Amino acid sequence: MRTVLARQHGESAQVTQIVLPGIVEPQALQVRRLPRPMPAVGQVLLQMEATGVSNAEVRMRRGIERDQPAFPFVPGFDVVGRVVEVGPSVSPRLIGRRYAAVVRTGGWASHLVVPADLLIPVPEELDAAAVETVLSHGVIAWQMLHRVAAVPPGGIIVVLAADGGIGGSLVQLGRRAGLSVIAIAPPRDQESLRQQGAVAMNCWAPDLLEQVLAYSPDGVDAVFNHVGEETLAKSWAGLRRGGTLVLYSSLSTNNDDDPRLGPSAKDAARLRLWNLLPNGRRAHSFNLHSGQFRSGRQRQQWWREDTGKVLQLLAENVLTPRIAARFPLSEADLALTLAESPDLRGKVVIVPDA
Repeated sequence: MRTVLARQHGESAQVTQIVLPGIVEPQALQVRRLPRPMPAVGQVLLQMEATGVSNAEVRMRRGIERDQPAFPFVPGFDVVGRVVEVGPSVSPRLIGRRYAAVVRTGGWASHLVVPADLLIPVPEELDAAAVETVLSHGVIAWQMLHRVAAVPPGGIIVVLAADGGIGGSLVQLGRRAGLSVIAIAPPRDQESLRQQGAVAMNCWAPDLLEQVLAYSPDGVDAVFNHVGEETLAKSWAGLRRGGTLVLYSSLSTNNDDDPRLGPSAKDAARLRLWNLLPNGRRAHSFNLHSGQFRSGRQRQQWWREDTGKVLQLLAENVLTPRIAARFPLSEADLALTLAESPDLRGKVVIVPDA
């Protein structure tokens, strides 16, 4: 027997969804209203409190995200919400509680059905938009720092695009982990980065590699690169023996004709070549489907563990999420337009309509 809470209180029996009908401009997103779905065995119905616009949705709009469903579909990679109904075999005690989930699609909706085993508890005192932001930016940064690079306390890391959402999280988490952080960013962001304890350097400086090596003559332990292309060689050259280069969601990938969630062909070839060199350094391309996670079960287990750690840091004010803007669900087209802006600084969050 299904357990129902919201419908007993007279709430709307409709779901509002934002549909991506094909390879279209953001203004061509469609609004669809349907009867609220009933969760099946092992599922819950989640009422959305916050979802977001990430690189995944940007690539889906262009039809180039790996394994994206056939058009039309509802985008929305991850979501924060409250359980309002449970299906058979799911405890009714979940009703009324807040959870986060990575669903890959479906998040841009007022309500959505989610497998109960994907739910990660969210403390009541946390802002839903802040949780949504660290759910992507913070957890990705945590996994790159601790699971991929695994830099020990006292190490030195370089963060390119430190003014971005993931880059900013890497700076905060790196300092929390006892690392020296060289933050590469435009001049407008350098004072803020210094206040966080980072060594700020101008991303436009022609002698950037020389500045890094002047600070750490034998190289650094890890470089987190969000740019790709011409910056990769210098990132590799700045590593000490045993160091790690991590390329993630690179801008060169976003500009590629068919990135399929990996680095551009040129960047990927470089990473493969460098890993063959006998110098003790490593090069990785990181995404949520990265080879570091050898199975889907391991991905889910690590994501759950790491999300719990990151949410605790958010509650302790160790992590300050960078929210670029909040848009109501009915203005998802404007949210997607902003998310595709080259000047974006932070995460675009979608919240329920008033």
